[in-house]
Amino acid sequence: MKFPPWLLTISRPHALTPSRPHALTMSAAEKAIAPNAQNKYDVTRADLPLSCPMPGMQLWNSHPKVFLPIEKTGWAKCPYCSAEYSLHK
Repeated sequence: MKFPPWLLTISRPHALTPSRPHALTMSAAEKAIAPNAQNKYDVTRADLPLSCPMPGMQLWNSHPKVFLPIEKTGWAKCPYCSAEYSLHK
């Protein structure tokens, strides 16, 4: 039975072990940052407009994307996960 390549990356987490040099490479989703892993995040103007979860975080196991107004006060709190964001220059 032949499986599509995307199914192999999902169904074979052991494929990424160092003992298997011929194993599949990590997909973009596996390289993504874990969402809601911290309670406080420092962000810069390069991260604006700010959203939680931030770009690069895995969205499939988090809450819906919400934009946070941080420009005026320099601080914002996510209404879903209570993560706090501080804006640094």
